[in-house]
Amino acid sequence: MVIVGYLVMCLIFGTTFLAIKIGIDAGIPPFFSAGIRFLIAGLFLFVFMLLRRKTTIGLLFRKEMLITGIGLTFGTFATLYWAEQFVTSGAAAVLSATGPMMILLIQTIILKKKVSHISFIGCIVGIVGVVLLILPSFTLQGGRFWLVGCLLIVIGEIFYASGAIYSKHVIEKFETTSPIALNAAQMIHGGVLLLLLSLFTENIHITRLTSPASISSFIYLIIFGSMIGHTLFYWLVSKTNPVFPATWLFISPLIAMVLGVVFYHEYLSWEAGIGTLTVILGTVLVQSGNRHRPVPVITRDCVEMKRE
Repeated sequence: MVIVGYLVMCLIFGTTFLAIKIGIDAGIPPFFSAGIRFLIAGLFLFVFMLLRRKTTIGLLFRKEMLITGIGLTFGTFATLYWAEQFVTSGAAAVLSATGPMMILLIQTIILKKKVSHISFIGCIVGIVGVVLLILPSFTLQGGRFWLVGCLLIVIGEIFYASGAIYSKHVIEKFETTSPIALNAAQMIHGGVLLLLLSLFTENIHITRLTSPASISSFIYLIIFGSMIGHTLFYWLVSKTNPVFPATWLFISPLIAMVLGVVFYHEYLSWEAGIGTLTVILGTVLVQSGNRHRPVPVITRDCVEMKRE
């Protein structure tokens, strides 16, 4: 059952990027789409934990939840959703896998922590992979938004890395609170901020929100992407260890790339293919070099800390 659960989790996380792309191409404003997704998912999970008496309503009013929500949800997904207007879902998934590299860079440059040689090499390899992935698709005539979108996804991963590092402090401070409740609270904050951003920057057309593609995208991302995926992740952590489930980072981007090419006819050059494999290799090296240090165990919407 563990292997089945792991494969289903990787498949879910690999398909969310295409689901985002389908919804946006159907005309859903990106910030509104992201905001609704995380607000509904966060509220559902938080109410569930309230009913189980695993948290209290006061958690929503803690500044730590707001700060975490800005990093893990608002900054990460505002950039990702906007970028997927111009960037293929496969490329978005691969660029999103650079999160561990951004964590490493922040720990090294800002927090002045020592890192292993393997992790440093992995970071360099990952950067080379990003360049290989982005540049072949960039043209002066039609690729400016592609380039801006790719760069924004990377910037979003800086938000994500900052939130992941800060979440260590949050988890230690709220050690008696369920991590699921903490994650739900930060998603609610992030979802509200995304909707506020949408209110001031986007025009909402009801007809576009009610199309079959839009509704399917909403339902899939809320139920599978933000609920079932999380449940499987935490279940795998409880049945195995915090490191094993995090290896989805090595598999899901490849799934996303293949799905985009096969089912959505996204273009993939051989240079971009090499770049994809190089980014994944860099991620593997960064994670393997961190195996003896406190490392964030990461899904796209939640963080659990492991202490070696």
